[in-house]
Amino acid sequence: MQRAVQESRGPVRYGPPAPGPGLPVLPELAAVFGAAVSRTGPEPPGGGPALREAAAGYWSRRGLRCGPDHVVAADGVQSLLLALLAAEGGDLLVPRPCPAWWSPQARLLGRRAYPVPTPAECGGVPDSYALLETVRRVRAEGGTPRLLLLSVADDPTGTVAPPEVTHEACEAAVSEGLYLISDETWNGTLHRPRETVLLSPAEMRPDRVTVTVDLAGSLTPTAWPVAVARFPDTAGGSARRARALDVLTAVGAVVAGPVAAAAAHALGEPRAVRERARQAAAAYARVAAAAHRAVLAAGALARPPAAGRYFYADLGPLRRGLEARGVTDALELENFLGERFGVPTQGGHRFGDDLDALRVRFATGPFLGATRRQRLESLASPEPLELPHVARALTAFATALDRLR
Repeated sequence: MQRAVQESRGPVRYGPPAPGPGLPVLPELAAVFGAAVSRTGPEPPGGGPALREAAAGYWSRRGLRCGPDHVVAADGVQSLLLALLAAEGGDLLVPRPCPAWWSPQARLLGRRAYPVPTPAECGGVPDSYALLETVRRVRAEGGTPRLLLLSVADDPTGTVAPPEVTHEACEAAVSEGLYLISDETWNGTLHRPRETVLLSPAEMRPDRVTVTVDLAGSLTPTAWPVAVARFPDTAGGSARRARALDVLTAVGAVVAGPVAAAAAHALGEPRAVRERARQAAAAYARVAAAAHRAVLAAGALARPPAAGRYFYADLGPLRRGLEARGVTDALELENFLGERFGVPTQGGHRFGDDLDALRVRFATGPFLGATRRQRLESLASPEPLELPHVARALTAFATALDRLR
């Protein structure tokens, strides 16, 4: 039977999906997953001992020492953030732009998410003076700001915040009594790891920061949802962890057994996992740099991508050409570019930016190939830009942008 009434087009459910990384599953992880498929029971709420121990080791190798009792795991980063927000209470401050799923989590809990402008050099971390002003304005209007979400290696902008910018934002937040949640999913995907200095907010204010990592997409396939959080080794951190565990238990946000086994293996970072991460970061770095050059050559604006699999562009300088094609805002730009490029492309309004601004997040994954064989070739090649399928995709991208002028 055909549906007689068209469904309401809500902003979350009907946003175009972000293209996934599309990378083939690492055979070693697939073997671990396959060996665990006979596990019929889920992990306990917050994750089992092996998964939490592996997560603690992952952070300890990065200078954020912790034990398994300071860690919780959930069946995806959305479930994890929802538990963290519910456990803390109060309103949320986020950088503008920010990941598309952050603000809907606050709204779901009946909280408000207040955007704060970012500095000129990066996204992911709010400008410290703008943060102070926003907090004071929100309180004057009767709001209760208690949390700041930030990401030093940022989605959607693909930038990495300089340590001094992160430090200023952390100090401003703590001076106003805010607690911080640092999304560090993309910290291990630096495009130029030897040239980029990245510091976690938890290194600067270890007593005031909870760190989250979404493994699905960064260390494990996106179809295996799992995320972990690290809490401070303080009385306050233990209380926050206990409240988050209560929420995860109440909503049944537990990790599937086979996923937990694969995630624990990936967090242990054996040689094959480290090599895949290195290859992926190098391949994304090269195609992102080429796509960024194409955006600038077309007359648009974008910060140079430095991490992750996305970058953020401002097509405002191309407004005249876009208006001639019926594109006047970010929603129309999203639809237009999705049709033009043949892959879903998300407008800046999805990330909390102004609807009237012609901004968009570009994914770099599709440049690596459309088939498993092509993507493996892109990963293995020291010069992926010379592969025919990569060159064709980048040429088509550059040509489509150039025609907008």
